[in-house]
Amino acid sequence: MAIEKFITLVSSAVPLPIENVDTDQIIPARFLKATTRDGFGENLFRDWRYDGQNNPKPDFVLNQNKYSGAILVGGKNFGSGSSREHAAWAIYDYGFKVVVSSFFADIFKGNSLNIGLLPVQVTESFLEKIFKAIEKDPDAKIKVDLRKQEISLEVSGEKEIFDINPYKKECLLNGYEDIDYLISRKDKIEAFEKK
Repeated sequence: MAIEKFITLVSSAVPLPIENVDTDQIIPARFLKATTRDGFGENLFRDWRYDGQNNPKPDFVLNQNKYSGAILVGGKNFGSGSSREHAAWAIYDYGFKVVVSSFFADIFKGNSLNIGLLPVQVTESFLEKIFKAIEKDPDAKIKVDLRKQEISLEVSGEKEIFDINPYKKECLLNGYEDIDYLISRKDKIEAFEKK
């Protein structure tokens, strides 16, 4: 099963300036009953989004109409805690294609890349610039260029380079999961076997 290709994205962003967001806050354990990736988005940040009577909490960012877009901007140390891949599934299923932070937990980063969700790690100073740009204009556009490994603020032109594993970069650019990548190398593998 292939993933969606990722080359360039220009979008507004949803700010979540909270540090140490762990996977249980992203998708609480009581919702981990399915084994497919679908349907987790409706419970993304469930305990922050809704009160005990399932009413939306108006002060939570996902419940505010002024914020939208395919980019989630989180605080430092995003995705810590348990290794549940459902956290990445929930973010992607909700509609985000990119998560930006100044630090990601390694397992969360790997789980995200495996499904086509791009974690973009920036410096703390650049993260602060992103938050300020969104605060000033909730429709501020951010551009993420995977080929150049560059994230930029459209309003100011400020940009920063981000790191990504070269193998995972190739997979995202081509829409490959691990098996798809191997299949794409079938001719080379067969040629090597003949030698």
